[in-house]
Amino acid sequence: MTMVRWDPFGELRRHQGLVERLFGEPGLRPFRFADLVTAHDILVDMYQTKDAVVIKATIPGIKPEEVDISITGDLLTIKGELQEEREHKGADYFVQERHTGSFSRSLALPGALKTDKAEAVFDNGVLTLTIPKAEESKPKQIRVKAKGLLEGQKGKPK
Repeated sequence: MTMVRWDPFGELRRHQGLVERLFGEPGLRPFRFADLVTAHDILVDMYQTKDAVVIKATIPGIKPEEVDISITGDLLTIKGELQEEREHKGADYFVQERHTGSFSRSLALPGALKTDKAEAVFDNGVLTLTIPKAEESKPKQIRVKAKGLLEGQKGKPK
């Protein structure tokens, strides 16, 4: 029996080839997952520590005062608008991947956070949002007690 490594996107690439042949566009570049991230998407990391939930968002080319952060219930929304003056009249671009316009990203937050105590820091294009956990959501240490013969008691364990 031959072992074949599973390629979850192999079928997608096969279908892409069929579509390219169907429409007769042989010059299309191969599919890249980086193409799924558009200029209007914000790339984020969200993780938790013992005391807080931390969200890091990469938003290059924007000033801190141009970022709008809101929390409604358990939904965090980060939005803003990238603006750039393009005064290159008569220029022919070879590559043009930097886009302007509004962006927005919403994330579901885990429960029991002190959203009114959230802090946001913007440093070199990276927004770091720290939201403290409420006491009821912090991990608790539970001591285990032995049942039966305890120190200082006489008799047999029950």
